[in-house]
Amino acid sequence: MQNAGQLIGYARVSTQGQDLEQQRLALVQNGCQRIFEEKISGAKRDRPELGRLLDHLRPGDVLTVTRLDRLARSTTDLLHIAERLKAIDAGLRSLAEPWADTTSPAGRMILTIFAGIADFERALISERTSAGRAAAKAKGVRFGPKPALTSDQVTHAKRMIEEGQSVSEVAWLLGVHRATLYRALSQ
Repeated sequence: MQNAGQLIGYARVSTQGQDLEQQRLALVQNGCQRIFEEKISGAKRDRPELGRLLDHLRPGDVLTVTRLDRLARSTTDLLHIAERLKAIDAGLRSLAEPWADTTSPAGRMILTIFAGIADFERALISERTSAGRAAAKAKGVRFGPKPALTSDQVTHAKRMIEEGQSVSEVAWLLGVHRATLYRALSQ
């Protein structure tokens, strides 16, 4: 990573009634030349100032926060932001968590370990979900939306079509689209 960049701060509080002053002061004291600020819940996916900050960063810049919880809502969110920073050759530094400093080899290693743990967790969740779905299917549980037509309605539709009514007429009588009726008839 280049060292010629700027320290760019990000300060966030969750509600309009909270004050950004302490974060602002800490970021300035630690050399941030510019600070992006917002008053918005971290649970919100759309954080406009964070988006502007990420678009503003250049190679060598270091995104600096007072605490990681001001930046990311989850480990996965933190890793996505870290990947975006890595792609533009920018760094990440947390004042309260010195281990979270991607400008150092140790900080990069820690985030790599976090990424591995998050990937492992996703794989475990996927495995458990697949096993649960398989067990439910074995017990006869059906997934997906409820069928638009009951088996009695499909039987009745077949009979009406055999008696000469068109698929369009039968679909209209049953209150479904022709494609829905065709799918039901083919099963």
